[in-house]
This record gives sequence, C-alpha cells and structure tokens, in this order.
Amino acid sequence: MPAHRQGAFSIAVEMPLGTPLAATTQTIQAIERLVRSQPEVRLVYSIVGTQSASGGSGGEERENVGEVNVVLHEGIIRDREIAVMDRLRQMIVEIPAVDTKFARPSLFSSRTPIEVEVAGYNLLSLQMIAGEMMARMQTITGLTDIKTTSEGGTPEVQIRFDRKRVAQMGTTINAIGEIIRNQVQGEVATQFTRGDRRVDIRVRAEEEHRSTVDDLRRLIISPNNAPSPVPLSVVADLQVEMGPAEIRRIDQERVALISANLVGRSLSAVVADLEREIDQMELPADFSIKVGGQNEEQQRSFESMQLAIGLAIFLVYLVMASQFESLVHPFVIMFAIPFALVGVFALLLITGQTISVVVLIGLIMLAGIVVNNAIVLIDYINTLRRDEGMPKMEAIAQGGRVRLRPILMTTSTTVLGLLPMALGIFNFQPLVKSIEGALDGVLSGQVFTAVMAVVGMLFPVGQGAEIRAPMAITVIGGLVVSTLVTLVLIPTLYSLTDRKE
Repeated sequence: MPAHRQGAFSIAVEMPLGTPLAATTQTIQAIERLVRSQPEVRLVYSIVGTQSASGGSGGEERENVGEVNVVLHEGIIRDREIAVMDRLRQMIVEIPAVDTKFARPSLFSSRTPIEVEVAGYNLLSLQMIAGEMMARMQTITGLTDIKTTSEGGTPEVQIRFDRKRVAQMGTTINAIGEIIRNQVQGEVATQFTRGDRRVDIRVRAEEEHRSTVDDLRRLIISPNNAPSPVPLSVVADLQVEMGPAEIRRIDQERVALISANLVGRSLSAVVADLEREIDQMELPADFSIKVGGQNEEQQRSFESMQLAIGLAIFLVYLVMASQFESLVHPFVIMFAIPFALVGVFALLLITGQTISVVVLIGLIMLAGIVVNNAIVLIDYINTLRRDEGMPKMEAIAQGGRVRLRPILMTTSTTVLGLLPMALGIFNFQPLVKSIEGALDGVLSGQVFTAVMAVVGMLFPVGQGAEIRAPMAITVIGGLVVSTLVTLVLIPTLYSLTDRKE
C-alpha cells in the first residue's frame, strides 16, 4: 500500500524479567508524560500487564509488559507522524531498563513492514542463527525497532525424570505431573454458592511448601497406596534454567521471527538488502530464512493483480473482436495500452509515487478506459467506409476530424473528475481550515454547508486520501498519453494493417 497518514501509533513497552506490576506502571506513566509533551498528540491511553502480539492477533500477559496507544490531531501529515515517533524514540532511550517497539495501524495481517522468518528444529541453533540475522539487520540502513521472538528467555524449573525409578514405583510420568500441578496450581475440589454465583474452591499446597525449588523437590508424589511417602527428588532432577520466551511454529516448523520498522527507505529496497545478507549466511541443511511480513503479502497481491490485469486485457480483446468481427482491428485499438503505461510511469515518477496494489488496481481500470477513444475513432472510420463507400485514407482523415472533439471531451471530463482524488497526495487541511474560518458567519447555514462540501471535493483531506491518489494518478497519466496515441498512431497503424482500399 502507498505510504499514508494514519493518525495513530502504539508503543509496546517491555521491562526486565521479574519487574513487578507497580514498577511497570510507573514506567508507562513516565512514557505517557513524554508523549503528552508533544503538541501533535490529541489522546493517550495505556494498558499495563498485557501487550499485543507481534503477529497482530492475540497478546501476552506479563507484569513486565505494557502498551501505550497514541492518537494524533486531525490533519497531521505522515512526515510529522514519523517525526513524532522519532522524537519519542530519542526521549524514551533515556529511561533506564526499557525496551520499546513502535507500531502503526496496518492494513496487513502483519503489524510491521519487515518480518524475517528463521525456521529450524533445534532451539539453540535457532536462537544463534536468529541472533546472527538480527546483527546483520542492524547494519542495514532504514531499519529500526528490530526485535526477535527468540530473545528474552524466562527462567523456569525443568524437571528431568528417571524413568526406571518411576516405573519401579508403579506409576507414570503423566500421573506425577498431575500431582505436581495439583499441589502447585491447585485443583477445584468443590464449589459454594454466594448469592446467585457459584465460586470454585481450589485446594493446593500451602505457599511456604511450594515457593522454592527445594520445596518442589520435597513434594510427595507417591500414590496413596504406597508403603512410604516418596519425594519428587527421588525420581527426578530439578534445575533452574533459562527457557525460551516462546516457541512459535509456522507450518509445523519451529520459527524465530525478527520484526522491524522502516525509516526513510522503501520496502523493496530494504528487502533487496536483506536478501543479499541472507545469501551470504552459511546455514545448516535443516534451516532456512525467508523475508515475510508485509513484503510477502505484497508479493502475493502483486501476483494476483498481474493475473487480473492480463485477464482484463484478454476480455477486452474478446469483446472488441466480436463487435468488429475482426482479429486485426482489436490489436490496433489495444496498441494504445503499452503507450498508456509510459504515461502512468512518467506521472508516478513526477509525483514521487511508488508502484503499489492501488496502482495495479488503477491499471486494471485503465485497460478498459484507454481503448474507448480508439474504439470511437476506428468504429467511425469503418462506418464511413462501409456505409458511404469512402476510400480508406479519406475515411481516416474524415474520422480524425469528426471524432477529435468527442475524444478530447471524453478525456478532459475523465481527467478533471479524477483530479481531486489525485490531489490527495497533498495536505490541504490548513487551506480548508482557512476557507472554513473565512466563510463561517458570512454565509448562511445551508449555503455554507454546500460550499464546504464543494471545497472538500476539490481539496481532499479525509482519512485515506493518500491511498486513493495513486489510483487516480495512474488513470490520468495513462489516459492523457493514450489519447495522444489514439489521435496520431492509431490511424497510422490502421492504414498499415488494413489492406482493403
């Protein structure tokens, strides 16, 4: 999608492991004060103890995480949005022991533009390769807020059972695991009624008997019919080790996800640098790295749009072939399409727009629009030759003279109709506000509303104007050039391809 203003962004905040909820709340409040100091900010609200998932759905609940959501004033252009985020990044860095990640609302399922997927089975190797990839990404210009799901592991108690001793006790590891769970987390034994509610009664070991690793070692795990109580330490070895923060799988394969935001560079340029870095890495046979995220979704969109454009051109040719009862004349008419692309790319270059899904949608529209003028011209020339018996060259000259005005009128009305949409790449908010302030009180209510509606059509300021603008620019550029081609080259090609005099 083309770059556009969104008027909001979020800051994911993570404190060191073990940070209590109260300390996390104080840090979130400090960040809120920094955010409110920015004049562009209209609203700030935060969540402490939870954080949106990097993939855009669900989330995680921990005492050391939180999220600050920021809403900006209306009319703030995209460059100022980026500037606000950059200022806040520099200010938040001064807060100790805080890890942040900025994100803007996304039309894709991925929250960040860049997501690198490192896939493999061995967790240790996966973390090492992800760390190397992350280090390489930090050297690429245009990437910021680089985070990976393989970092920030949490301490956990790992229990390794002696299977022979467990078997000698006449029990199973699953049964022992259930006993441990019931004593640590508890088991709902019954319920009692409080008013119209039924409240669970959970039974578990007292806190002083389950607070430390030594307490877990002394937990009695033998069955009730055992001749003597057996502590957990007899059949298992307990160690505190760092475990992974999360184990993520894509298509049944373990994956470490490295995400990043873009600053000052296009998605395609950064992806090209990433792919060069990936090609330089020496990976084990059972590991792979690919660039996913919005880039992957964009590639799928481009592929489907290319198919749609090809299908649209083919259908246009079939319709014209059936109407003209000729296989040659539709080719002459469709000769305007390649020249229309010249106008499209030229105007996109002049306005500084990049090729996006919206541009491809505009190309699909253009495939049906640019042939209209050529159809009008060729059809009139055929009518003169068929009904009036006019010679070919005379019919071409007569058709050009008669159809010149309708062709120019059709093109002009289409271009002028799309011009307000194309102007959406500019920020007209200050101009519209000035006009509104000047006319307010001078015109009556209904007249003022009507005038401001016209002003709004001429100078678009609504949300998403930057998204619609490239589609209008595509159609305008292609239509203007194809009109010139229709008036000059199409008659020439007609005279060369039609052998009948």
